[in-house]
Amino acid sequence: MATKFLTKEGFQKLQDELEHLRTVKRQEVADRLHEAMEGGELIENAEYEAAKNEQAFVEGRIQELEMLLASARVIEEEKEKNHHMSGMVEIGSTVTIQEQGYEPESYTIVGAAEANPREGKISNESPIGKAILNHEVGETVHVETPDGTYKVKIVNVK
Repeated sequence: MATKFLTKEGFQKLQDELEHLRTVKRQEVADRLHEAMEGGELIENAEYEAAKNEQAFVEGRIQELEMLLASARVIEEEKEKNHHMSGMVEIGSTVTIQEQGYEPESYTIVGAAEANPREGKISNESPIGKAILNHEVGETVHVETPDGTYKVKIVNVK
């Protein structure tokens, strides 16, 4: 299994979700199942089926989170600070890039589990993330996408 990278914030968020699923959500689903079972004919009980499906989803998500958190590598802030002095792009870096003819754009490079482009968090496994990782301010790199290749210049790294 490939190592998943998480920021401390992302790790905490997933731990909180796991705790919520283990405590609150499991109990809610158990209560729904219990109510549905008391509702009479189980064979025709859509509520029972829905509750069973939700239970399977919750248990699957709990397993997924447990595996993810067990294998995750939390990005060390000290390490980040040292690398940022050198201007090297790594997971946890906030990078400003510019494609010729476009406005500069800033992104934070995160592990795939935390990626959320709308929040400016892009995965180290995405085309841009892969292209700029381990490069420095001032470098121009090629971004490989399914639609072709384009160049971006690394303007700033924090």
